[in-house]
Amino acid sequence: MQGKFIIVGENIHCTRIRLTGGKFVEAMPDGGQALVFRDGTGKCLLPVPADIVAGEEWTNGKVRHVAVAVRQGMRGNAAESAAGRAYIQAMARDQEAGGAHFLDINIDEYSHDQAEKLAVIAWIAELVQEASTLPLSIDSSNAEILEAGLKACNSARGKPLVNSVSLERANFVPVAARAGAKVIAGATGASSMPESVKDRMDNFSALMESLKDNGFIHDDIYLDPLVLPVSVDGTNGLKVIDTICACRKTWGDEIHFAPGLSNVSYGLPKRLLINQVFAYLCHTHGCDGGIVDPAQINDKVLAGIDTGSAAYKLASDLLCGLDEYGMEFINAAREGNI
Repeated sequence: MQGKFIIVGENIHCTRIRLTGGKFVEAMPDGGQALVFRDGTGKCLLPVPADIVAGEEWTNGKVRHVAVAVRQGMRGNAAESAAGRAYIQAMARDQEAGGAHFLDINIDEYSHDQAEKLAVIAWIAELVQEASTLPLSIDSSNAEILEAGLKACNSARGKPLVNSVSLERANFVPVAARAGAKVIAGATGASSMPESVKDRMDNFSALMESLKDNGFIHDDIYLDPLVLPVSVDGTNGLKVIDTICACRKTWGDEIHFAPGLSNVSYGLPKRLLINQVFAYLCHTHGCDGGIVDPAQINDKVLAGIDTGSAAYKLASDLLCGLDEYGMEFINAAREGNI
């Protein structure tokens, strides 16, 4: 097992979903709907705007809870604004308490209006930093939003993180360099997604040259080998693990990693089990971090993985391509054996 696992807390994203029929949504006495959260005072409610409750996503059983908090925090009445701000700040504090090292923020899907998004990224960055001492990770596919987010970061608490640069986003490298940021460096190619370990390593090699030319040292680089679901290709998990090993051999111990580990379980049952076992497998092969929910994946969880259990073996076989089509794992999940 490697040392401390570096957690980029993934939760403050405007794409994040709550189920409307789940424990985080509750009817209010006036007939409206609210998101349930807890802060230092106990249970709290964030009212959901009526037009969202009447919308298609809500009808389909989903609500973008972070987006609701942003909208209420910025546009609601006094009580709604206070609740929206408290909701986001509670998320930040919870992730810091759970062991996060960076707090990742993404508002790209909040609006189609660029000016509004620029206002939101500055507002939420300030809000989160009021509640947490951690450096921020700014996640955006838009260079202007990325720059605005980085500008709002308090560098006194440590270098911020850019999520992410790649050959496809080559123009983001100088943006990150000018901001004095660290970077998550993705394995995506200039015009295509990598398929093999060799593709990933070729893309990384070209990107590392660009990062070196822009003044980045290894300690400020967090590689993302690009995690894809094993439900699509049973070898996807093993490709990531093999890429991690190859990166360690090529660039040594100073380089870091920050893959989106939970992508591996998309479309499968028992996602938490799969994600935790995958994090463990990656960690034991040299991966020292990831973009994760710190309540689900952290040092304590990884240290407590029972490698002798049937559940671990089923998940490990699935992730390492030894369970064709994942049928043994899926059947065990259906039968309640894991």
